[in-house]
Amino acid sequence: MSARARLHEAVERFSSRRVVLYGDLVLDRFVLGTPKRISREAPVIILRFEGQRDIPGGGANALANLAALGATVLPAGVVGDDEAGASLLAALAGTGVDVRGIVTLPGFRTVTKVRIVAGGAASLKHQVARYDVEDQLPDHDGWRDALFAHMAEVAATAHAAAVSDYGYGVVTAAGVARLRAALPAGALAVADSRFSLDALGTVDGATPNLEELAETGGAAPQSDAEVAFVAEALRAKLGARFVAATRGSEGLTLVEAGKPALHLPVFGTDQVADVTGAGDTVLATLTLALAAGAVPADAAVLANLAGGIVVTKLGTATVTRDELHRAIDLAPFVHD
Repeated sequence: MSARARLHEAVERFSSRRVVLYGDLVLDRFVLGTPKRISREAPVIILRFEGQRDIPGGGANALANLAALGATVLPAGVVGDDEAGASLLAALAGTGVDVRGIVTLPGFRTVTKVRIVAGGAASLKHQVARYDVEDQLPDHDGWRDALFAHMAEVAATAHAAAVSDYGYGVVTAAGVARLRAALPAGALAVADSRFSLDALGTVDGATPNLEELAETGGAAPQSDAEVAFVAEALRAKLGARFVAATRGSEGLTLVEAGKPALHLPVFGTDQVADVTGAGDTVLATLTLALAAGAVPADAAVLANLAGGIVVTKLGTATVTRDELHRAIDLAPFVHD
């Protein structure tokens, strides 16, 4: 069977797969405005408010991508009992995610990244400022016990699991261990971590970007050989089967135990519209491809294609199966 045919078959199996997502759920809020004039109070532009868009971000963006690709999504995360939390749950439910398993914490402020986006009526809008709403999770473990119990229950029926750690405290090494122990035999767990990938214990795979590789390797790798060397060191440290390192305009590098490194060029164009959430798309697509029976090399190709698609879209975005099918047919590095 040709590589293209294998990839198409894997994508067709997406709709029959169940994937757990354990991670930090974030609300991406975009406040849209049109420049009005310079303020007399300070040297800043006054914007005329046009509207607001609330979109799942962080681990919630990975959830939305899994749902857009047709998977049955099993979320394990928390939100606050605030307006932002309610908006995030509504946004996730609107994508088809069953949000009943998400823990709502009284008094906790839902992590929210607010982006102020401005532009004229006939021009592209650009981000001009951003502020983040963050909070500390409660010290008591009642909420974590409830989260772990739910996660173990749904993981027992899953074909794979994704771990999305943005450093807000939901993801821990103990939680990753509980998740892996609850998965059926053969189901893989793939992790993406903003700050502490090498502190999450053993995982089956990981999807760091170059900055995250530098956190674990001490220096930012640049060449193919450097990226492969640092990624392999990380793979060995994690006890993982593979590491898929995303490299922005340079594509993706996959290292597997006992195999030569696979360097995939970027799909489409290196002139991107917005990289917001691209790592979430890669994590979701790669994990779902593994759940669908793809080997890591084929899963990495699909994840690389999905990343190339999503960066052409403005804001936090998702990829569909139809888009992946078209990309499989168009990608010059996928052979018949």
